Amino acid sequence: MPQPDPGVSLRKTPLPASPSIAGPGVRRILHIDMDAFYASVEQRDDPSLRGRPVAVGGSPNSRGVVAAASYEARAFGVRSAMPMARALRLCPSLVVVPPDFEKYRAVSAQVFRLFRSVTPLVESVSLDEAYLDVTENAWHEPVATNVARRLKTLIRDETGLTASAGVAPNKFLAKIASGWKKPDGLTVIPPDRVEPFLERLPVEALWGVGPVTARRLRARGIARLVDARTADPAVLREAVGSLADWLQQLARGQDDRPVVP
Repeated sequence: MPQPDPGVSLRKTPLPASPSIAGPGVRRILHIDMDAFYASVEQRDDPSLRGRPVAVGGSPNSRGVVAAASYEARAFGVRSAMPMARALRLCPSLVVVPPDFEKYRAVSAQVFRLFRSVTPLVESVSLDEAYLDVTENAWHEPVATNVARRLKTLIRDETGLTASAGVAPNKFLAKIASGWKKPDGLTVIPPDRVEPFLERLPVEALWGVGPVTARRLRARGIARLVDARTADPAVLREAVGSLADWLQQLARGQDDRPVVP
C-alpha cells in the first residue's frame, strides 16, 4: 500500500523533546530509510557528482523517468517518478546518471546484513528501507533510540552513506517519523508523545491517502489526520471505500501489524 511522506511542510514544525522508547510491554519498532539511496551511491562513487544536482534514471530522449534524485536536485523540485525531460526543465544543470541496480543491490545487502546482525525481525520494504523490531535485540539494548543511533553510525562507517530513522511503538508511526528530519535524521515518538504528534499531521499522512483521496476527504471536512477519528463512517467510506475502518484505526495511532521478515 502506498505510504505518503508528509515531508517538507511537517519538518518545519519541530517535534517536542521527548524520552526514548523503553519499558515493559512497549514494542520498539524502527523504520530506517536510506537517504536518496541511488543518487547517494552515485555521488559516493564519483566525487565529481558531490554537491551537484543528480538524477538517476532513464534518458529524456527515451521518455525516461527519475528513479532517484539527490537532495541538491530536490531543491529544484525534481522528484522520483517524474519524467526526466521535466526534471531537466526544472533544473537545467541536472546530471543524469543511468541506474546501476547491481551496485545498488550490493550496497543494500551490506545494509541489511547490519540490520540482521541486530535482530532477525527485519521486514524489507525495498532495497533502501526496512522495518526492524528491536524489542529484543542482539545488543541487549533496551533503549530503541540507542539501537537506531548505533545502526546509523554503522551504516555510515560501512557504506559511506546516511540513513534516516524513525523510532516508535508501531510501524505506522515509525514510518512517518523516519521522514520527519531527512536527511540523516533520527526522530523518536514515545507512547506518551503519540497524541501531540498525531494532532499536527495532515490527512495525507494516512496510508493510502494520495492527492486525489485527500481532496475527497477535505471536501467532506476531513483535513487533519485526527479528523478521521470522529468522521461519520458512511462519509469516510464514500471517500476511501473499504479502507475506512483501517484509516480510523491509524488515526488513533493504533497499528498492531507485526514486523514480518
